[in-house]
Amino acid sequence: MLLQFTTTPPLHQQLSGFPSFTQLNYRKRSISCSISQIHSYGTMDYERRPPVKWNAVYRRISLMGNPEMGAGSVLNQWENEGKRLTKWELCRVVKELRKFKRFKMAFEVYEWMSNRGERFRLSSSDAAIQLDLIAKVYGVSSAEDYFLRLPDTLKDNRVYGALLNAYARVKMRDKAELLIEKMRNKGYATASLPFNVMMTLYMNLKELDKVQSVVSEMMNKNIQLDIYSYNIWLSSCESTERMEQVFEQMKLERTINPNWTTFSTMATMYIKLGQFEKAEDCLKKVESRVTGRDRMPYHYLISLYGSIGNKEEVYRVWNIYKSKFPNIPNLGYHALICSLVKVGDFEGAEKIYEEWLSIKSSYDPRIGNLLLGWYVKEASLEKAEGFLDHMIEAGGKPNSNTWEILADGNIGEKKISDALSCFQKAVLAEGSNGWKPRPVNVSAFLDLCDEEADTASKEALMGLLRQVGCLEDEPYASLFGLHNGSVTSNELSMKKDTTGADNDIAENEDQDKDEDDGAEMLLNQFQSSF
Repeated sequence: MLLQFTTTPPLHQQLSGFPSFTQLNYRKRSISCSISQIHSYGTMDYERRPPVKWNAVYRRISLMGNPEMGAGSVLNQWENEGKRLTKWELCRVVKELRKFKRFKMAFEVYEWMSNRGERFRLSSSDAAIQLDLIAKVYGVSSAEDYFLRLPDTLKDNRVYGALLNAYARVKMRDKAELLIEKMRNKGYATASLPFNVMMTLYMNLKELDKVQSVVSEMMNKNIQLDIYSYNIWLSSCESTERMEQVFEQMKLERTINPNWTTFSTMATMYIKLGQFEKAEDCLKKVESRVTGRDRMPYHYLISLYGSIGNKEEVYRVWNIYKSKFPNIPNLGYHALICSLVKVGDFEGAEKIYEEWLSIKSSYDPRIGNLLLGWYVKEASLEKAEGFLDHMIEAGGKPNSNTWEILADGNIGEKKISDALSCFQKAVLAEGSNGWKPRPVNVSAFLDLCDEEADTASKEALMGLLRQVGCLEDEPYASLFGLHNGSVTSNELSMKKDTTGADNDIAENEDQDKDEDDGAEMLLNQFQSSF
């Protein structure tokens, strides 16, 4: 199915925003094309590959001085210079922008193509990519609107899969379950991919028993589990015995070779249960399976060796990493500093931080938060506040976790007013959407208010928590007596010396996972399929 899009106003100029498929002209062509074809991204383009390099277009878009002008302005300028763009080039630019999470720019490139339907024929694969980008940039509701505008003839397994992936990413379980049932009825759930997305969703919802149910369904229907399926299944195991059984079954599959993700998953489980010898054996297998220019395994190795407490291996892997890559990203420095803090090498952590400062292209507050949290815990609040001034002078913008760390420090010093001010700044911080303070910190603040008979500050914090949606969650609501029952020991089991820096550690690990491993990142299997 090939489509010719009519010209429609840009997204930011109209509420409906997306090319109106009720206005599309499309005609059938007897073309067979796999979505795995790199050069077409699931589409066919009969134009001869141009002499212009796609990466020149990509660089001009990614480095544009005023992103508010939109990627379309760059493409218009490019063509005004007499350089005609082809679909192959533009799809390659989109792929690169998506790779580096420049989703709005990627969508703007597609929007520019959609408004030139006489030149660019966009297929169901392109629609799937656009739906994925819309969900990331404008939210799931907008993605649903886009899906409804598509004609039924265009809604193939890839488009349904894109919507399923969007639901799973934001943990919309009910909608995801309804959609995959529709996919079953339409014959679109005959391969591992949609089941992997559902398993990932259940992993993120901590519904581990449902992961096993999905695996059982796949086996009953003779749907082949792939490497992603097995890696998620391993992640869902709650005992080493069960994990080892799954691994043995995995080894019986002739078409599947355990990869570094497999062994990092197993190492994580062994570390959780204190079986460090088995964990180190898995980490050696991780290292032996690192290939090409993949940086992510090094982040995992550094982090997991830090969790074991093996400082020597942390530095050894770091030195290998640096020898293979001339430029280390912020995530790499974050993993190292985090591990050095874990093993108690604070002098080394400060030294690596200074090294990062000298080469950074932008200040990542998550890295500064690691040292800030340590200063709150081990040094003094005064030193922590001085370090915050340094972060700001170095170009950093304190995030919500930054202010929560300082709130924790002020609670320890019994400074109610200053602690409340930090919580307020956390709510207002850039990128605070989705942030929630740790229940243990909220509990400590309320205890301090009771100790000082400060009802006003307690009510002020309650208002803040209501503002960010915390009071809808039992762990927070019960602290204020809004629900029957009390917070369980698990909900408040974090030791008092745990600070908001751990939120940055978790966020860093999630970003790592987005690339290749565990629960979150396996959603990207779908994205890479087109």
